[in-house]
Amino acid sequence: MQNHADKQEKVLSQITEKNIEGRDFSGCDLSGIDLRGIDLSRINFKGADLRSANLSGAILTGANLREANLQQVNFCDADLSQADLTQANLCGACLWRVQLSDSQLWGASLCNADLREADLSAAQLIEASLVEANLVRANLTKAKLCGSVLIEANFNQANLTNADLKWTNLMAANFSEANLENANFKNAKFYETIMPDGTIRVDLKR
Repeated sequence: MQNHADKQEKVLSQITEKNIEGRDFSGCDLSGIDLRGIDLSRINFKGADLRSANLSGAILTGANLREANLQQVNFCDADLSQADLTQANLCGACLWRVQLSDSQLWGASLCNADLREADLSAAQLIEASLVEANLVRANLTKAKLCGSVLIEANFNQANLTNADLKWTNLMAANFSEANLENANFKNAKFYETIMPDGTIRVDLKR
């Protein structure tokens, strides 16, 4: 019976082969694996356990990461554009300067995730949880965050131009110096929310 290290060695040997596009690693235990800088475009990692893995600089364009366990993963400088991260667990993940444009993050958990300077333009973050997430200087242009929980999320200097934030929970969120031009906050819940000009917004009726 293969141990954890042997299984990971087998996966690594498959990943380093040529023509790996579309390979299926769904449900695999890849926790702690080192995949730095590797091209993993359109690979199927649905439901895989990648906790604490190192994917910094990796190319995951169009990859399937639905329902994957991505807690504490290092995605620094990785390309996840057009990736499917629906209902993935990204709590505590490092997503600094990551490319997430046009990605699917519907219902994903991003609590305490580091998304500084991340490109989330046109990303689908509907009903996602970004409690205490760090989005300083992130690009959320045209991103859809409808129904998301953004309690204590930090959007300092972020760009939310034309972003959709309907029905979001913005309790204690920080939008200081953020660009909110044409952002849609219909039915959003504001409570001790820091606005771009530094004022505190409290909507007691909601």
